[in-house]
Amino acid sequence: MSHDFIDATAQAELVRRRRAQPIELVDATIARIERVNPQINAVITPLFEQAREQARAPHLPDGPFRGVPFVLKDLGTHSAGDPYHGGMRLLRTLGWRAPDDNYLAAKLRAAGFIFLGKTNTPELGLLPTTEPASCGATRNPWDLTRSAGGSSGGAAAAVAARMLPAAHATDGGGSIRIPASHCGLVGLKPSRGRISLGPDVGERWGGFAVENSVTLTVRDTAALLDVLAGPMPGDPYTAPAPARPYVAEVAAHPGRLRIGLMRTAPGGMPVHPDCVAAAEGAARLLASLRHVVEVTHPAALVDPELTQAVGKVIACNTARALQAWSTKIGRTVGPDDVEPGTWAIAELGNHLSARDYIAAIELTHAKARQLAQWWASGFDLLLTPTSAEPPPPLGHFAAPADTPLAGFFRAASFSTFTAPFNATGQPAISLPLHWNAAGVPIGVQLVAAYGREDVLLRVAAQLEQASPWVDRLPPVHG
Repeated sequence: MSHDFIDATAQAELVRRRRAQPIELVDATIARIERVNPQINAVITPLFEQAREQARAPHLPDGPFRGVPFVLKDLGTHSAGDPYHGGMRLLRTLGWRAPDDNYLAAKLRAAGFIFLGKTNTPELGLLPTTEPASCGATRNPWDLTRSAGGSSGGAAAAVAARMLPAAHATDGGGSIRIPASHCGLVGLKPSRGRISLGPDVGERWGGFAVENSVTLTVRDTAALLDVLAGPMPGDPYTAPAPARPYVAEVAAHPGRLRIGLMRTAPGGMPVHPDCVAAAEGAARLLASLRHVVEVTHPAALVDPELTQAVGKVIACNTARALQAWSTKIGRTVGPDDVEPGTWAIAELGNHLSARDYIAAIELTHAKARQLAQWWASGFDLLLTPTSAEPPPPLGHFAAPADTPLAGFFRAASFSTFTAPFNATGQPAISLPLHWNAAGVPIGVQLVAAYGREDVLLRVAAQLEQASPWVDRLPPVHG
């Protein structure tokens, strides 16, 4: 297999052993992006010339990923002097640029990554598909008629198409895990407080939103978590420190784990047979590896009040986001400046009171304590489908003008297995263990107790070895 298709860890090793120069990796990646991106529309802001300058610089940081190409999702993290639009046509029209690096971007630079561009995202990350009015749809490289997921759809499509081995991603209700599922990748949502969102904000979406990556391999996910994890000055809270580096967990045996299997959706929504089959297949594989799998799940997950609380928190934070952008650009953001669905969600938030918001946060905290009791009762992991449906056709979330919230409500079935753990803070990982008869990936999700990314990485590595996926290539690839 050529180095075009090796993971980020292997690319870094080529540079470390002087078998490749950073500029060679960057030029090869740019060539793949230019060849493949017109078909899938994953990278929306190329930063090629500055990437080449960084690759040739004599003092490129000597971190664990020195010289490895990387892309940032155009939402959440921002890099100094680069365009930042958050999926908003308004900011794209204004040519908005970030004044500085946030902590995450600075950590990535210090690790030696070279930023080659920004990836597509829905407006403000509000949908589990990536089809913003500002930049157009990102297409799934496994089937160009289907969605790559959202809100990290651009990142996932770029990695799945082998433009590059890993990409920055964010997750407020499933936005790392759903695109990973749809595109056949590894996607880890870390524990709340594991990765700093500073210095601009202490938390996003009431603590729901986290940042990390999508990758081809479990070892890349572990190594990236080592780069990004850890408290920074001013963080309001942080997850407990791991006992050892996360990369050490990849080679560690997980032991015999007790795992609950959940095949029915928390919100009572229908689950597509392909998604049930994916979870059941993973359960059989885990059992063959001598783990104990039981059909059971935390009772707290089926409470409809949790779904309602999640919706309220997102709506209030959307209203606040438009208010914050109004301050930054120096004028009020109005209904003509954003997509109709975004405005409708913000209006929902504007009609909720401070008491409503606090009550929603209190309910999510109560559910987090109830879920923690399930893990404390003797379970190590919960296994679920990542999404209740396979990758949908593009346009699935389009809403009529007279019902602009239709797409947002339709999204509930895609995030029914993922969003609860944003609300309660546990780490969760999506793994590409199943492809359906149509040849598209269907991910499975494993959820651990708060702070136990180590357990997830151990069993994920075991599953990767038992059922390898990295050599499975989509029809559209670099």
